[in-house]
Amino acid sequence: MGNGNLFNYETLVHATAGATGSVIASACIYPLDNLKFRLQANEPALIEKPTIEALLYLLKTEGLESWYRGLKPVLTSMGVSNFIYFYSFHGFKSLMPKNYQITSKTDLAFSIASGIINVLLTTPLWVVNSRLKVNNKENYSGLLDGLVHIGCNEGFGSLWSGVGASLVLVINPAIHFTVYEAFKRKVTLKSAYSFFLLGALSKSVATVLTYPLQLAQTRQRLNKQQNIYTLSLLLSILKKDGPGALYQGLETKLLQTVLAAALMFMTYEKVSRLVFMLLLRQNKLKQ
Repeated sequence: MGNGNLFNYETLVHATAGATGSVIASACIYPLDNLKFRLQANEPALIEKPTIEALLYLLKTEGLESWYRGLKPVLTSMGVSNFIYFYSFHGFKSLMPKNYQITSKTDLAFSIASGIINVLLTTPLWVVNSRLKVNNKENYSGLLDGLVHIGCNEGFGSLWSGVGASLVLVINPAIHFTVYEAFKRKVTLKSAYSFFLLGALSKSVATVLTYPLQLAQTRQRLNKQQNIYTLSLLLSILKKDGPGALYQGLETKLLQTVLAAALMFMTYEKVSRLVFMLLLRQNKLKQ
């Protein structure tokens, strides 16, 4: 922090470590992520089933491929998204004066700004991912093909479907990062286990607080008509199916997102600390 330069090696290390952690975590818990998405999409055959039973049902009816449908584009999008987020977050920190005291308010502001940048740049990737996870009637061959297909056939505005909910949802990683950084300042964390627990705790708080917005975001991305505002959609779900429908798939989401966040931050901390330790050792040898 405090070098006054947005483009620096330290920020690049944080961004690369964050992207690496997110890809590893996503690959490990992808079946849960896929199931969560399909529950949010309101698939009747899955709604009433517990998480394990729903996974076994998909395995029986659609085969192992159903667990990993759309894995490659998701990992690509996750890596790009987290690289942008971590780079922005630590880049903003690097612009602060050396004697500036970082607080939770500062972390929250940087997290929100990073989230907005991330959403505006990567929403098209997630729109294509949403289409790839369902039956993919358009038969996209991948991210690039999906981007071109949607842009040409539905208009380029369709690539930003659900961007309103996504912009509101920047509060999710903002809460996550703020709680995580606040705990890091108060306690000494060294073991992988402690990073895992802290990542899980901070993500649990953020997920429970923002879940209805995440559900609305999924429904918007799947709907090719874009004139569905987030608040109108939430009120419609509430009126039609009751308050419980706003948390449809929360159990799976918590299991998926908490594990993913815990694994991601554990990997991120270990990778970034290892790189910085190696750089420090190399500098000492040069001296």
